[in-house]
Amino acid sequence: MYKRKRVCLIVLFLLLLCYSMPLPVAAEQPVIYTISVNDMVTAGTAKHIQRGLILAENNGADAAVILLNTPGGLVTATLDILQAMSASNIPVITYVSPEGAIAASAGVFILINGHIAAMSPGTTCGAAMPVTMPAPGEETKAADQKTINFLAGHMKSTAGERGRPGDLAEKFVTENLTLENNEALEQGIVDLNANSLSELTDKIHGMKTRTKAGDMVMNTAGAGIKDIPMNLSEQAIDVFSNPTLAMILLMLGIYGLIIGFYSPGFYLPEVLGSICLITGLAGIGLFQGNLTAGLLILLGIGLLVAEFFAPTHGALGTGGIISIILGILFFPAEPLMPTGWFAMFKVMAFGTGVIGAVLVFIVVLGVSRLRRRKPAHGEAEFINKTGVVVEELKPSGQIKLKGEIWQAFSKNGHTIGAGEKVKVIERRGLNLIVEPTSNDLDDIT
Repeated sequence: MYKRKRVCLIVLFLLLLCYSMPLPVAAEQPVIYTISVNDMVTAGTAKHIQRGLILAENNGADAAVILLNTPGGLVTATLDILQAMSASNIPVITYVSPEGAIAASAGVFILINGHIAAMSPGTTCGAAMPVTMPAPGEETKAADQKTINFLAGHMKSTAGERGRPGDLAEKFVTENLTLENNEALEQGIVDLNANSLSELTDKIHGMKTRTKAGDMVMNTAGAGIKDIPMNLSEQAIDVFSNPTLAMILLMLGIYGLIIGFYSPGFYLPEVLGSICLITGLAGIGLFQGNLTAGLLILLGIGLLVAEFFAPTHGALGTGGIISIILGILFFPAEPLMPTGWFAMFKVMAFGTGVIGAVLVFIVVLGVSRLRRRKPAHGEAEFINKTGVVVEELKPSGQIKLKGEIWQAFSKNGHTIGAGEKVKVIERRGLNLIVEPTSNDLDDIT
């Protein structure tokens, strides 16, 4: 009996001891925020990445991953992105994904600036030689040497800062070098290849990197993924900062206002034109432009307005359209835009010119027709028109003519009673000289 009590006490003591011992705390799951760049790099892209990196850092994320699939984009936006990445206190991983994606031109600048850079199988990076808008009929050509040297130096500096071969990275700009994922890995442009985002997080776990906050060891195994999509403001900026759309909106705004001023009273062209003009100007302010090209556009607008208000049978209008087309063609001074974009932009410029030419033709044709018509107003406007007396003419009174009340005088001083029909034979200022119609001559007193 005593032994049983002692055994029970021992068991109870062990249970109390186990209950009082602290339980092991489960390790907190690491979190990674992702930001996708799936098209041209624009001012909206820069705003998106800047907000995403700040949000990831403030929420205690272990890292941020920028998923790249871009043919290039705007220089200023790219530089803003690089600055945001360099200022980040958490690791920023750049990852060209999915399979078949590219990080070209502006995209390769972003790729190389990652604290850790990675690529998916079947992806490509490079081709960052700056280009300029060619003249009509010419192929796209390299930008001036000053621009090439600046961007090549920036590429080399960025690569060196991340421990990547600067001399090789420089060739992306100077020689338009292109590398597929295995070549990029072998030559040290990227740190690893990964088939998926989950494989990437497992591979970089335990790797050492240095951010603005200092040296860090990556803790990303089995990390939870949180995507940061563009908000409405960033989407709007992304759309309007596209040079193609910005120039289209600008020209629609100009044409809308010209049509509205030429045919007032309808209001819709003025309203829509004003909206398009404002959004177009806002978009133009988000990318680099050529001053001379801008002046050509202003000259073209002036010539179009002059054509509408002082018709020259299309001479000024034609000059205006040519000036606008040339201005649009050479306005965007963006050396990191994809080569194919320039061809599309030229089509847009000529399309805008065609619309303007049609508009000028319609206006010139309308003015020519108006000039051939006889005047509808003036001293002869009411000659031989028939009206009705509303206030007896003795010899002055009032008549109703074309729905309007006019002061009238009987030609021979005869009295003409109310309700009788009269014919206008002369107009003297605001007074009409009338006589009875032939059917009423016998009734005149």
